[in-house]
Amino acid sequence: MATTSARTLKLLSIFGTGATLSAEELATRLGASVRTVRRDIDTLRDLGYEIEAVRGAGGGYRLGRATRLPPVVFDEDQAVAAAVALQTVPTILSGIRENSARALATLHQAMPARSRVHAEAFTVSTARNYWEFPAPPIHAEIVRTIGSAINRRHLVRVDYTGDGEPVALTLEPHDLVVWAARWYLVAFDRDAHGWRVMRLDRITPRLPTHTPFDRRGIPHNDPVTFVMTTHDRGDAAAEWQCRGSAILALPASTVAPFAPGGSTVEYGTEDSCRLTLGAWSWPGLAGLLLTFDADITDIEPPELRQALHSLHNRIRKGLTDD
Repeated sequence: MATTSARTLKLLSIFGTGATLSAEELATRLGASVRTVRRDIDTLRDLGYEIEAVRGAGGGYRLGRATRLPPVVFDEDQAVAAAVALQTVPTILSGIRENSARALATLHQAMPARSRVHAEAFTVSTARNYWEFPAPPIHAEIVRTIGSAINRRHLVRVDYTGDGEPVALTLEPHDLVVWAARWYLVAFDRDAHGWRVMRLDRITPRLPTHTPFDRRGIPHNDPVTFVMTTHDRGDAAAEWQCRGSAILALPASTVAPFAPGGSTVEYGTEDSCRLTLGAWSWPGLAGLLLTFDADITDIEPPELRQALHSLHNRIRKGLTDD
């Protein structure tokens, strides 16, 4: 009986995602037979849940539009996912740590005992990884404001701080992308009549406009690809003990996806770009440049050139010893 109840609870949580799934797909997810799935669906219907049968291609079963789930319906895997998410979100959002802790405590109290055991089984601590070049967490209120405009397809007026004074912009916000611990907004700039990728932490939203816009086709048909291949995305070279630059014999769009966080890529020619980045030591910075496996010129400052010479000598010595 306990196994049947746990399986039915998991089935209800799957329906809670709003997806329409065939009996075969549900059976695979539950590790049960199709006959068992149909019996569990009948059980949910007997309990008052409206489970609709959708006919035709792409058909299957789904939760009725008017059906409301209980306040919290988590299986064990979802309980773990919620606990991990709420404990780690302060690393990418500021102003949310206390709210995350309160939300986790509320979830623990609302969960069934079996799910709560899994959610309370661990505590997640985060530490800085120097290879990640992380950005400071962005304030949650900015994410909420821009995210709401995206969802409602409303224009936003913002002040955007690039390299100089803030500039007033009118944007069609389309997508938010988190990459390398940085938040980016993909938007169409009404004034410049073009697409832009902007660091969200450089944006200060003004009052909502409530002015609707029609969604456009995003370059590459994918906001993630667009962000990764755009070299001008509002990044700035992070403050490090050592910082330098060089011209790489590679297109900016090729370097951009692999440039470490806290670096900048400047367009040079169709076949070259300038990469500016920082690291904890000059040899470490030199090593990062070498990972691009391309000719490098115009290397600055002298300390970076000296580090490259030192690495060259060490590598040559190692090859000679062999």
